[in-house]
Amino acid sequence: MATQAGQGVVAAFGKTLKTLRTRAGLDREELGGQLGYSSSTIASFEQGRRIPSPRAVEQADEVLHADGLLTVWKGQLEKAQYPAGFPGLMELEKTAIELLHYDKFVVSGLLQTEAYMRALFAMRRPLVDRELVERRVRTRLTRQNDVFGRRPEPLTSFVMDEAVLRHRYGGKEVLREQLEYLLMIGRHPHIDLQVMPLECEDNAGMSGPFTIATRKDGKQFLYYEGAHQMTLETEAEKTTVAAVRFGVVRSQALTPRESMVLIEKLRGEL
Repeated sequence: MATQAGQGVVAAFGKTLKTLRTRAGLDREELGGQLGYSSSTIASFEQGRRIPSPRAVEQADEVLHADGLLTVWKGQLEKAQYPAGFPGLMELEKTAIELLHYDKFVVSGLLQTEAYMRALFAMRRPLVDRELVERRVRTRLTRQNDVFGRRPEPLTSFVMDEAVLRHRYGGKEVLREQLEYLLMIGRHPHIDLQVMPLECEDNAGMSGPFTIATRKDGKQFLYYEGAHQMTLETEAEKTTVAAVRFGVVRSQALTPRESMVLIEKLRGEL
């Protein structure tokens, strides 16, 4: 079901579909037969209760001789499937086949220990209410389980700046536990963990942290944060550019094996 913001888009598409179907002299069962759907599913599309797949939109456009009047909605329908910003990323993570993360400031939320989470929340200004902190910690732990607790697991790749691993948020013990967890999870066959060393003279990720989620059908989504704004981008041009950027960042960072050696060294210094 679409988000509240996207509901208008879904409803408008449904009205367009119904108008074109009626113009073509087809009832719902007849259109559904040509598209491979039941009449009730066609009704759901027309009434804005269900979002059709991009393939279904293309087929309907062809069958109804719509000349693009339906396919023009594909991009907006895609966006309507997910809530804006971070909640949309969390929904995608539950089914994504690949997740790519680049972090410059803190350890990725998917890799944080509970103590590290609490240390970050404690630094917020204004201070975060204790009850809200508990809710956010539970949400973050659930998010981790949604990604790493399912089968098959997604392929995940994390690149983080070395500075992220040196900040002693919460104190030495909190950081030591966090580094130990990274050493453990870095051995997982589905996870690549790389570090961008401080002495690295090139870094294609200077524009800031970002995440790329790839869906089962190959569709990619780009998530990034700006000043008081969280964005989930669906435009192919922007997601492709980000994927290329991540590839460059990954090539500039230490290899996973070299990264494990560095993390072990940093832990030993605490």
